[in-house]
Amino acid sequence: MALINYATREINFKIVYYGPGLGGKTTNLRWIYGELDQNTKGKMITLATEMDRTLFFDFLPVDLGRVRGFQTRLRLYTVPGQVFYNATRRIILRGADGLIFVADSQRERREDNLDSLRNLKDNLATFDLRLPDVPYVMQYNKRDLPNLMTVAEMDELLNPNRVPYFESVATQGIGIFETLKEIAKTVIRKF
Repeated sequence: MALINYATREINFKIVYYGPGLGGKTTNLRWIYGELDQNTKGKMITLATEMDRTLFFDFLPVDLGRVRGFQTRLRLYTVPGQVFYNATRRIILRGADGLIFVADSQRERREDNLDSLRNLKDNLATFDLRLPDVPYVMQYNKRDLPNLMTVAEMDELLNPNRVPYFESVATQGIGIFETLKEIAKTVIRKF
């Protein structure tokens, strides 16, 4: 749920990147952080393990300017990809205004994608929500690697609600801002 401060005329929207471990969620945030102007971003907070995997979350506030007379900010979070940290995933997911599901396009990650999507649905259910209740988009990442599922296969497998999807190569910044812009527009329109 958006945090609205009428006294300061600020709105903060929470966007959560969700998906399997090593799928590109943190890479998305790192790319965004590196490309944004200093005046439009806050400090990026990352908690990582010694193997450079996100343990708890990445957090990046992004200033969007004014919407309906309110200073508008996106607060971007990633969940840990490892199922072991499911309680943390659930905590980060609480109050999300929008979701980006980052799927790994490699054929060998098919089941990991499905498991993560099922986990997302299960975690939303703990808040009495279904996936269609929350604005979300799909990002089909790692499109530069060999042995990929086709976009049609990924859409059939992961996108039964036919929400917008974006092909991406997070390490190169391809599709990163297009995905973020779409979820931002969707969340703001819902507001």
